[in-house]
Amino acid sequence: MKKERQIIFLVDDNMANLTAGKSMLKDRYDIFPIPSGHKLFEILERVSPDLILLDIEMPEMNGYEAIKKLKEERKTLDIPVIFLTARTDPGSELEGLSLGAIDYIYKPFSPPLLLKRIENHLLTRNQQLVLRDYNDNLQQMVQKRTRQVTELQNSILSTVTEMVEFRDEVTGGHIERTQSYLKLLVDKLLYEKIYWEEVSTWNLEFLVPSAQLHDVGKIAISDAILNKPGKLSAEEFEIMKRHAAIGEAVIEGIMKTSSENDFLHHAKIFAGTHHEKWDGSGYPRGLKNTAIPLQGRLMAVADVYDALIAARPYKKPLSTEEAERIILESREKHFDPVLVDLFQDLAPQFALIAKHSNAVLQSRPEFAGLKETA
Repeated sequence: MKKERQIIFLVDDNMANLTAGKSMLKDRYDIFPIPSGHKLFEILERVSPDLILLDIEMPEMNGYEAIKKLKEERKTLDIPVIFLTARTDPGSELEGLSLGAIDYIYKPFSPPLLLKRIENHLLTRNQQLVLRDYNDNLQQMVQKRTRQVTELQNSILSTVTEMVEFRDEVTGGHIERTQSYLKLLVDKLLYEKIYWEEVSTWNLEFLVPSAQLHDVGKIAISDAILNKPGKLSAEEFEIMKRHAAIGEAVIEGIMKTSSENDFLHHAKIFAGTHHEKWDGSGYPRGLKNTAIPLQGRLMAVADVYDALIAARPYKKPLSTEEAERIILESREKHFDPVLVDLFQDLAPQFALIAKHSNAVLQSRPEFAGLKETA
């Protein structure tokens, strides 16, 4: 396969210099003799060279003006420029190099020396282009690998959460709905810049998906309690309450074996604090007010709302209007008052999510016959 020849623009207002330069270089390169700076930019609209040999002393647009314009344009700023000039003073050379020229060759020049310097500069440019292509390809490979890892992570996460959800026979769609409620609340926090100092530090790519693990501790709760066809006794309820601490411990154990903990950091907080209450009467630690992490306060709203509209063997589902009323009445008791105010604005959207979830669940064979949640 014949190697493609590199393109060099030779820009000089002296026709004798253009003829001599072309004769000198034509055996190795494709040479474009160009008689002026203005003509240079006309040709650049159609052809992109590998190197420009640029005379300084030209009428209308001199070499300094031409290189300034080259460096201002994104399309041409990376094209290497060598000045060819009769000027021998250090000031002129310094000015040319300061404007972005890669070399400064004095006339009259030795043809072998000029060829060698052109060869060296083009070799350097080729190496730079190869390195840039390599970096671009490497970046694409990293992005592809990151997507693959994320997809695998999400797949494993979905499998674990489905295991939890299908063991708890009466909470079909709970995890999916609470994620949707949570996203509404977080988006509202961001829009209103509420709790901004904390929320602005979160990796939002991980935050909402990690909420899927908030009930992972239920894996350790027996089916007899988890699916009891009636209200739990006081003793059974104490056992059920352990799922928050168990979930937190399970995720903490995974964190010890993983170096990538941003995702698990949020999941651990969701699992361990979503049953804490603003007035300190929650579990497992009885945290109060802002001592409860913001993730837990957010999940508490989403989790309780969904529990209220869900059917249970021991209760009928409440309407979304009734659930909204209970959340508002629990302001400063169960819930962060700031988040309750946000919820009040978002209540119609919560209701739409619940309605859509019902329709989807009724179409899934594993949930056929499940009572509507709202």
